[in-house]
Amino acid sequence: MIVVTGAAGFIGSCLVSRLNKAGHENIVVVDDFSKTEKDGNLYGKTISAKVGRKDFIKWMENFGAEVEFIYHIGARTDTTEFDTAIFDELNLNYSKDIWRLCVQFQIPLVYASSAATYGLGEFGYKDDHSIIPSLKPLNPYGDSKNDFDSWVLKQNEFPPFWAGLKFFNVYGPNEFHKGRMASVIFHAFNQIGKTGGMKLFRSHNPDYTDGGQLRDFVYVKDVVEVCLYLMNSSPESGIYNLGSGKARTFLDLTKNTFDAMGKEENISFIDTPEDIRDKYQYYTEADMRKLIDSGYDKPFHTLEEGVKDYVENYLSNSAYY
Repeated sequence: MIVVTGAAGFIGSCLVSRLNKAGHENIVVVDDFSKTEKDGNLYGKTISAKVGRKDFIKWMENFGAEVEFIYHIGARTDTTEFDTAIFDELNLNYSKDIWRLCVQFQIPLVYASSAATYGLGEFGYKDDHSIIPSLKPLNPYGDSKNDFDSWVLKQNEFPPFWAGLKFFNVYGPNEFHKGRMASVIFHAFNQIGKTGGMKLFRSHNPDYTDGGQLRDFVYVKDVVEVCLYLMNSSPESGIYNLGSGKARTFLDLTKNTFDAMGKEENISFIDTPEDIRDKYQYYTEADMRKLIDSGYDKPFHTLEEGVKDYVENYLSNSAYY
């Protein structure tokens, strides 16, 4: 039995689909199923049970001995939320409870961390455990992820295998429900379809041109491949970056979206909203050497390949993965 938390969400539902493709059908999906806008993400997937997020810890006390692997993907991911109590409950303390159960029942665990932990990148983007206590995230979401990473590294008892994945800018199918937090590609596709153009954030940093802000965009299909690799191969436990390893500009991303849609480029710029302006990352790029050195050898989609697949095979016909 495999458990996936956050299974009705973006990455979680893609992971369930990939597990099904690999022949895994005894999957317990955990989420807040009252949010019906996510229902389509699990439609047609083979699962064995649904467990509400609030019921999961109690469920584990009864069925933990039957669980072979846990993917803890669920989290509050809104970077514009500043109520730290929400993050303490859903991201930090809930994750601690899952960790303790994995120790108790000796269940391997992969959990979602985030590149938001790196803040402005003052210490670089290398997944070195020694820098984690020094990192300075830019918002409570990033703090909650870094707090859990830091807590994990202080533990004396561990699951038989564990990995924390610092997701960079993940994009791809099954993010219809994410609203403002959906990828720029998702917003570009919809904005271009409605208006024929796309508005990007203007740079408020003299070191970057408008649209020249750089991010490590990673396709969700690559993310779930890494998740399967970790379950099947159990390399050295630790915290791993999960990006493409190549920073690209928002202009690159948007131009590729226009191209995949067969539309003429029409890009303009607006001011970055003031509520996120001083918390804005202008550059991220995952150092992927640790994962590759562990034995992972599958190539990642280029931005061109990922955008083309996402637009043509999912966004253009409102399809799910």
